[in-house]
Order: sequence, then structure tokens, then C-alpha cells
Amino acid sequence: QGQLVESGGGLVQAGGSLRLSCAASGRTFSNYAMGWFRQAPGKERAFVAAISRNGANTRYADSVKGRFTIARDNPKNTVYLQMNSLKPEDTAVYYCAASTFGTYYYTPYDVREYDYWGQGTQVTVSS
Repeated sequence: QGQLVESGGGLVQAGGSLRLSCAASGRTFSNYAMGWFRQAPGKERAFVAAISRNGANTRYADSVKGRFTIARDNPKNTVYLQMNSLKPEDTAVYYCAASTFGTYYYTPYDVREYDYWGQGTQVTVSS
């Protein structure tokens, strides 16, 4: 059974940066589009960013566009989320997920399009 394990979360001041990592095991990483979602207390899980199987295409939520960057390293079976200019409203548990939905170049953005999920990592941004 495959696993997704997130790391890199923590506490940061507003305006700061964090880089999240998600290591995949137990499956052929390049067969999956990868995504990041987040869930704040009392809210639904929300799309943050996605990257296609070969890394050629990316998609971002409007709320993070220009501040966050998703990238993947297929030989290392890892996807990253670089988060800059963090705001208190970015505070949430961040989840990575893997998807076989759509074509090779597709960047899935709906939770229903994802097959596997990690356990999440907490990101807290103080004002």
C-alpha cells in the first residue's frame, strides 16, 4: 500500500516562508498528478495547488497565486509547496494528494479527483 508523508509545517510570522514536502512511496510516482489542499478549523478542505504528472502544468487557487509554488522531483518521489509572503489566513492543516484522474497533462483541483491522501502537516501563521 502506498503512502504520502508531508513534512515542513510549523509556526511562522506573517510575511515569512515555509517549504512543505510530500514524500511518496509504494507506487510509481510519475503516474500521478499531485496536489496540495488545506483545511482550516470549521472549514471544508480547499484546493491550493496542483501539478501534472510530468510537471509541465500547474494550477493554483486564486488566494495563493503569486505567493505559492508547487514543484515535483519525480526521481525523488517528492512534491513540494514553497509558500512565501504567508498571511494569517493561510493557517491550516496542509494535505498532499495523488491523482490518476484525467489526461497526462491535467491538473486536478477537486477533492473527488484525488485517490490518495497524506495525513497532513500544520501550518500556523502569526500576525
